[in-house]
Amino acid sequence: MRRGRGEQTVSIVTRRFAKLYMALGHSFVRPELLEEALTHSSAASGPNGSGAADYERLEFLGDRVLNLVIAQHLLKRYPEEKVGQLARRHAALVREEALADVGRRAGIAEFMRLSPGEELTGGRANPAIVADCCEAVIAALYLDGGFAPAERFIAKFWASLLNQTPRPPKDPKTALQEWAQSRGLPLPNYSTVAQNGPDHDPTFTIRVQVKGFPAASATGRSKRLAEQIAAQFLLAMISGQTQQTPPENGSAEKPTTH
Repeated sequence: MRRGRGEQTVSIVTRRFAKLYMALGHSFVRPELLEEALTHSSAASGPNGSGAADYERLEFLGDRVLNLVIAQHLLKRYPEEKVGQLARRHAALVREEALADVGRRAGIAEFMRLSPGEELTGGRANPAIVADCCEAVIAALYLDGGFAPAERFIAKFWASLLNQTPRPPKDPKTALQEWAQSRGLPLPNYSTVAQNGPDHDPTFTIRVQVKGFPAASATGRSKRLAEQIAAQFLLAMISGQTQQTPPENGSAEKPTTH
């Protein structure tokens, strides 16, 4: 029997993503959802990039699905922990670094659709892009097969991350604040240095300083993320200086990060 053009197209897409299907543990009924989840805005065709859907809308949904599944797993796994402890675990498991790690291990980064220019500038290795794609793929799993395939994927690829943190992690901002207080220093001071990018996808550069030590700055896709990265930089810098006499008015900054 001769196949119709639509069936042939679906078959081609299915073969293209066969390796990814195995990693995700799901065979898509609507493979166009996966294709959308893997498409960066730079690769969306048409006038002003509007001819093909990119992953941004799916990323929005995938973020919510991931947060729900992780919260559910933490409640079951740590029945004795208080909300504050669970919240710290949750924040560590849904942050960009965790998503980018999963995106690489699951092979999502390998299948991302990027423009030639984005490819040349290292987009395939960009943690922010890989993380966004990972969330979009979670949404695609949810829309194609319901909650079950999305939960299975998350349970599979977040298991090692859950096992890495037997104790609730302490975020860098909290650690820096406690470090300063333990030495009788004023609380760390955070300030916004710059805001760049479009309204729907801004980046923020945040500077943090503890009195008597050099400042550190970092750039992130939210003020909270930039503050956390800047605090982490400053902690690392301070840890190498505590045996030395700190400068009176240090102003050296660490390189920014995204």
